Amino acid sequence: MPNKKSLLTLAALLLVLTAIVSACGSNNSKGSSTSANKAESTAAPAATDAPQAEEQFRTYKTDKGDVQIPVKPQRIVTDYYGGELLSVGANVVGVEPTTFDNPFLKDLLKDAKEVGAPADPEKTLDLKPDLIVVMYDENYEALSKIAPTIHIPYGTTSNISEAVKLFGDIVGTPEKADEFLANFDKKAAEGREKLKGIIDENATFGLYELTDKGELWVFGDNAGRGGQAVYNALGLKMPEKISADKATTQLSLEVLPDYAADYMFLTTYDPEKKGEEIGKLKNSPVWKNLDASKNNTIFYNDFDTFYRYDPIAITGQIDMIVDMLIARSEENKK
Repeated sequence: MPNKKSLLTLAALLLVLTAIVSACGSNNSKGSSTSANKAESTAAPAATDAPQAEEQFRTYKTDKGDVQIPVKPQRIVTDYYGGELLSVGANVVGVEPTTFDNPFLKDLLKDAKEVGAPADPEKTLDLKPDLIVVMYDENYEALSKIAPTIHIPYGTTSNISEAVKLFGDIVGTPEKADEFLANFDKKAAEGREKLKGIIDENATFGLYELTDKGELWVFGDNAGRGGQAVYNALGLKMPEKISADKATTQLSLEVLPDYAADYMFLTTYDPEKKGEEIGKLKNSPVWKNLDASKNNTIFYNDFDTFYRYDPIAITGQIDMIVDMLIARSEENKK
């Protein structure tokens, strides 16, 4: 049987061993906790903050330099690109005033506000946009302090396909751009089919405009007035004189016969609705002696309807042009 001294020694030894084991366990526990905290602290920004920032913004190159824009903008203010943005599903909250006169966009702009032309910074600020897209850059610096601002100068795109793809990229909806263009191509093909047997394949088509100052202009395929619908979608022919220079050209009345077509579409810019200049034109010997005048193939088109050249307007103009050509053909048969 162990004596008292041996028992005391053994007890003391056990106490020392217990203390050592407890200390080691405590240290190991603290080390695990610290390592876990470090891993969590490092992972958190990588898993949330950093990727989230990458998903929210991207670099977009412009003539003003690189701009950080939202990947999926939710509230867009623009001056003259309302139709382009709406064609790819954007939420347009502000546009320049005359956009509301566009008959093809009215129903799509019920909740939008006018921001002036050029876009007014104060009106724009009130709409809390996360992206601003402008054709004109007068207020660019002030606007760019409100939200990321992209300047796309007039004439950046030359046809509907380029325009829709460009804005589908800006808005982050390339699939909607593809869908829109597929529907456009389908409508154009249907329009061409309807005109078979109605329009001579060699017939020429011209687009003209008269202003309230008596100026007369002829238009190519990318300046509104139905050009993209007539020439690009429906594949109708330009007069040779116009096709030599597809840009907008001012004419004198005396040279108009050189630019005349078998079918002539005339818009009249007459904001005060005076009707004086169109009256003079219709009564002029030059106008009366045009083949299109004699054959009843001149069409007097509404300015607000055919001035427009956004993708939605162009698509709508296809049906209008096809319908008016078919109706006039039936009328001229009587």
